[in-house]
Amino acid sequence: MTSAVVVGASGGIGRALVAALAAGGAHETVFALSRSAAPHPGLVQPSLVQPSLVQPLPVKSLPVDVTDEESIAAAAQAIEAAGPVGLVLVASGILHGPGVSPEKALKALDPAAMAAVMAVNAIGPALVAKHLLPLMPRRGRSVFAALSARVGSIGDNRLGGWYAYRASKAALNQVLRTLAVETARTHPELIVAGLHPGTVQTALSRPFRPDPGPGLFPPQESAAHLLRVLDGLRSRDSGGVFAWDGQPIPP
Repeated sequence: MTSAVVVGASGGIGRALVAALAAGGAHETVFALSRSAAPHPGLVQPSLVQPSLVQPLPVKSLPVDVTDEESIAAAAQAIEAAGPVGLVLVASGILHGPGVSPEKALKALDPAAMAAVMAVNAIGPALVAKHLLPLMPRRGRSVFAALSARVGSIGDNRLGGWYAYRASKAALNQVLRTLAVETARTHPELIVAGLHPGTVQTALSRPFRPDPGPGLFPPQESAAHLLRVLDGLRSRDSGGVFAWDGQPIPP
């Protein structure tokens, strides 16, 4: 059995992905990587499975900051000791925070904020691929995926605004596409994909999401959708970006 790695495991979607993967039992170990490296719950939440089926989660937490390559390299070294990695999910991302806010117009553009968003959303996943791809098997199906966003689609941009976030997700999509081209030669059965989770009830979306209703998912439901999409992808899909319902998103 291979290991699974979730980067950004302290976020709402990341935590839900860790829990779902550990409960699924398809991986020998689930590595939960985040800046805090906070331990994840030792048991599956009773709401997710029948109480009689609750088992200890094979989860190991490690510290990582996607803007610090040394921390990524150190985490990769620790993961390597556990054997090959069959799944990498990058769930880290930034939309707003101290000094960072989506721009409504060009006059709001701030170069420092834009650089910070690019560092987390685009450069970070590229660095994760740089250090974790060597741990993935060259034969057999494996998956490298990162959370993207529909607003990263150039062809689908009809509203404008959100310069830094849109640009960072478009850059991420290009990183994933380029990685797919390279790994088609070195890891022919590896699937590289971007995932649009929809609007999820997390801290990232809180200031911008509508009231609860259709199209707004709790993290556990979002994680289930995303893992279902990954299960359905084939080698021919590598390099694409897919929404939570499996539909491809245009470049």
